[in-house]
Amino acid sequence: MSDMNATAPRVPKRVAAVILNSLKGGVVPRIGLPYITVGREVEIRALLTDLDLIADGGASFRFLVGRYGAGKSFLLQTIRTHAMGENFVVADADLSPERRLQGGQGQGLATYRELIRNLSTKTRPEGGALGLVLDRWVTRLQDEGGDGILERARASVANLEELVHGFDFSRMLMRYLQASLEGDDEVKSCVMRWLRGEYRTKTEARTDLGCSTVITDDDWYDYIKLIAAFLTNAGYRGLLVLIDELVNLYKIPNAITRQYNYEKILTMYNDTLQGKAHHLGIIMGGTPTSIEDRRRGVFSYEALRSRLTQGRFAREDMRDMLAPIIRLHPLTYEELLVLIEKLGQIHAGYFGYENTIGDEDLVAFLKIEFGRVGADTHLTPREVIRDFIELLDIAYQNPDTDISALLRDEGAVTGAVGAPATDDGDAPFAEFTI
Repeated sequence: MSDMNATAPRVPKRVAAVILNSLKGGVVPRIGLPYITVGREVEIRALLTDLDLIADGGASFRFLVGRYGAGKSFLLQTIRTHAMGENFVVADADLSPERRLQGGQGQGLATYRELIRNLSTKTRPEGGALGLVLDRWVTRLQDEGGDGILERARASVANLEELVHGFDFSRMLMRYLQASLEGDDEVKSCVMRWLRGEYRTKTEARTDLGCSTVITDDDWYDYIKLIAAFLTNAGYRGLLVLIDELVNLYKIPNAITRQYNYEKILTMYNDTLQGKAHHLGIIMGGTPTSIEDRRRGVFSYEALRSRLTQGRFAREDMRDMLAPIIRLHPLTYEELLVLIEKLGQIHAGYFGYENTIGDEDLVAFLKIEFGRVGADTHLTPREVIRDFIELLDIAYQNPDTDISALLRDEGAVTGAVGAPATDDGDAPFAEFTI
């Protein structure tokens, strides 16, 4: 591990602060993920393969399944960062009681608004990139030169008119172009508001834009498909949509409402597999229960269960990474060891002290974590990370503290430190599920 210490990349202080504060708070940082990513190579490779399909005009749909704290949201954010770096536009949203895929009080539209609010690109990774995307389209048309910019624009959006709601969507794009050429910021703002789904009534939209339609709870997904198809005109490779916390659909008390939401998932799934969507990738994240529970989960909807159930040839040691459901396997003991070593380096770099935590201390810390009662079924990377950052914070605030002694004392309480290694020399807790 000493070699890694010597070659570890220096993490900018602002990024280090976000990493440490987010992880200690139990949430995934929006930036700096490459500095702390370990393992998950198989899953990342499988999901990045989908990006090539999306760029070629196809579509993909995946479920990412993992227990709370197992790294599901972390992996989604890692894919988000990769996709933006490859010139994709990414939109992400967490479902909640107020944000669903379908709902009687606009919960589906609320999810659409959240996705558009979080629309991100490489140059605007924090979200709010809708205006940037539209302006890039206008600039590309202007850079082509000549007088027929409106004709070129109509030609570039002609293919969209064949899609559901494509005529109104194309009209709004043309209004934005004309307003840009005329310097009419008010109309540009109105078009942006329309595209964000913020017009509540058709009368309001007709008054401002002369358009008799608005994006609604029932048809918002059609506009996601339109945006995905449009993005290539602006020079992007496609759209990746990340929807996390499917457990909030599982928690819907009304069975009929749940079924409507699962029906919307089925529509998205069928669209991507049947070629009805283009340049669009969708990844949904959920817990095993929210997917596989046959009473309230996704599998309670028979049409989805029959499509998603694992085949008979896949095994624990031989997974099908081309299947629609990717199940997150636990991080290994060795991967966690590398992860906490990286965190130790980031912490020392941020607070400006020499990192003196040795390999023995790291191993002792993990033995304590795995020595807890119930660790074999309930310990997750989130808890390990949070405990380790707490340990680093305490050691920094109490410079006279001997971390090795602290770990020895705690290990004596749990009975973890000093546990014998297995015959093959591996750590004794490597086989535990995390």
